[in-house]
Amino acid sequence: MKKLFVLLLIIQTSIIFPQEVVIKSLKTFSSKDANSIPVLSSPRDLLTIDFDVQTEFSPNINIIFKFCDKNWNPTDNLFLANQGKNTAYTLNYFLLPTTVEEAKYHYTNTFPDKDGYVAFPYSGKWKFFVVDSQEPTKIFAEGKFFVVKADVPLKVETKRETLDDITYFPPQLGHVNWILVEAAPKEDYFPFQVDELEIVQNYLMDNSIRVLRNSTDQNRVFEWDGGNKIRFIAKDVRPGNEYRQTNLQNINIYNSKNVKAQFDGMEYSRFLLFSKNDNNGSFTLQPPKDMYSTYMNVTFQVKPPEEIYGDIFLVGAFNDWQLSEKNKMNFNGDHFELTLELKRGVYDYQYVVVNGDYSDVTNQNWYILEGNDWQTTNEYNIFLWYRDQEYGGYDRIIGYSKIQTR
Repeated sequence: MKKLFVLLLIIQTSIIFPQEVVIKSLKTFSSKDANSIPVLSSPRDLLTIDFDVQTEFSPNINIIFKFCDKNWNPTDNLFLANQGKNTAYTLNYFLLPTTVEEAKYHYTNTFPDKDGYVAFPYSGKWKFFVVDSQEPTKIFAEGKFFVVKADVPLKVETKRETLDDITYFPPQLGHVNWILVEAAPKEDYFPFQVDELEIVQNYLMDNSIRVLRNSTDQNRVFEWDGGNKIRFIAKDVRPGNEYRQTNLQNINIYNSKNVKAQFDGMEYSRFLLFSKNDNNGSFTLQPPKDMYSTYMNVTFQVKPPEEIYGDIFLVGAFNDWQLSEKNKMNFNGDHFELTLELKRGVYDYQYVVVNGDYSDVTNQNWYILEGNDWQTTNEYNIFLWYRDQEYGGYDRIIGYSKIQTR
């Protein structure tokens, strides 16, 4: 009876008194490919949402799913709200090993769920939000994925070219891949409502290559024969270099709380160096029930050449490849460094040089420290967008293809 009272007290305390909830090591992937961006392209595909939670008591959390426009803005269209099928209330979790001090619980859930509480009826972009079950406006974490119901085949071709709009120095910066995509929508589609082709290189979902129907950019071309044949061409797709990688799995090498991303410590420019194969921007974690699936303070250090000016940002699989103030590196004498808390695993990453406002993509240079080589292997997820007039109008994916280039 006393044990039951204590258990009830703990449960009641976790509900009544607010507690700090921190989501860590969030990973989202499809059942088809755990090391690619999450794309559900068949009715059998499932979305897995996996994360650790740091909190004192088992948290009361839900996951809310929202359909978005093609710019990742959740729609306020009531016809697309997916009421009754948009919230996961009962989530599976377990206690992490006691050796893991920086988190207490691990959640892993797949959707659509077997009980039918969650469904993704619309083809396009979706977001999910991990929220407080008592206060749904309190968001602990969020993620993105694609749902594809495509019936328009895409014919994709790639070829190597050199940009000639300006003189590039070093000349390797002018090396690009052309991506040419042809489509022939069926009669029940209006060709003038096919308005965009989107190309996601590796994991760069927030920095995708977009060819618009009304594009005036000479490197982003739209062609229509007046019938049902449409062609999009992206002429400025730089291959970049294989990503840098830190492998924290070896417990004999990485055996302390504070470690360096590279065992040798300092990193340098790789502009003229071709790197070994990477995971195309993904990351792999130690199994959550492994006693060594612990967290470490990992310090990244890079010393750029003297002729390179600007701020340096660290981006990678651990921060969704997004530039932010948190990822801005600190200048320390003759180099830049930043320390992140990471779970033991393997992570792809790179350094980005920025001159000016980092939110302006024209100020970002992803290549000057990393290189740009035609030999680089890249994965491209290609989406054909259609402006559907049903339900008051929404952005819909009608064509999809995934390719690798080298």
